[in-house]
Amino acid sequence: MASFPPRVNEKEIVRSRTIGELLAPAAPFDKKCGGENWTVAFAPDGSYFAWSQGYRIVKLVPWSQCLKNFLLHGSKNVTNSSCLKLTRQNSNGQKNKPREHIIDCGDIVWSLAFGSSVPEKQSRCVNIEWHRFRFGQDQLLLATGLNNGRIKIWDVYTGKLLLNLVDHIEVVRDLTFAPDGSLILVSASRDKTLRVWDLKDDGNMMKVLRGHQNWVYSCAFSPDSSMLCSVGASKAVVAAILV
Repeated sequence: MASFPPRVNEKEIVRSRTIGELLAPAAPFDKKCGGENWTVAFAPDGSYFAWSQGYRIVKLVPWSQCLKNFLLHGSKNVTNSSCLKLTRQNSNGQKNKPREHIIDCGDIVWSLAFGSSVPEKQSRCVNIEWHRFRFGQDQLLLATGLNNGRIKIWDVYTGKLLLNLVDHIEVVRDLTFAPDGSLILVSASRDKTLRVWDLKDDGNMMKVLRGHQNWVYSCAFSPDSSMLCSVGASKAVVAAILV
C-alpha cells in the first residue's frame, strides 16, 4: 500500500481538482500537430507554459491567459494568480505584454525546458551578455529536444529561433537548465550520452558525459548547480560533478 510523507496532506490531495483543459487542434493534412502530447514545461518565473501538440508543434502560452480562461469557465480553484511575472521591459523601458506563440520545430518534439538568466533562488535580475546576441535583464529561453538529435533554442517573448545545437545522433529524450541562471543546458539522448552546452558562449558544447551503457532518459541538476544526475535504460543512477 502506498503512503505519503508526513508533510503531505492527503485530504488536500483528495480535494484537488482540474482547473481547466488545453486541447491541441485536429491534425492538418501535413501532420504537424494533433498527435500525442509528450511533454510540458513551466517557465521558472511562472510567466509562460509550453506544451507539445504532437509531432512538430509546440505552443507557448502566457500562463495568466490560461488562468483567466479557466476562471471565465466558472472555476474557482485558482489562487494567487496576481503574483505571476507577466511583463518584460524592452530597450526603451516600456513593458511588453506576453504573447502566445506557435512554434514549428521541424521534427517530432520529445523534450522541453525553460532557461532563465535569473537564478531561481534570486529575485533580482542580473545582466548577461552573449557573444552573438545581446539580451536584456530578463532573458527567457525555451529549449526543444527533437527526434533527429537536434536541440533548438527559442526566444520565449518573440517565438524566434536563436540557436540550432547539432551533435547528438539520436533522439534527445530530456533537457535541463542549471538553476543558477548561468544558461548552462544539459541534454540526455538515446545515443547514450549527455552533453553540456554553454548558451552564453553561442551554444558551444562544453562536455560530453559517457557514463551510461544504454539510452539516457532523464537528467536533473542539484539545487546548487554543482552536480548532475541522470538515469537511463539500466538500474543505476549516474552522478557527475560539474566544475
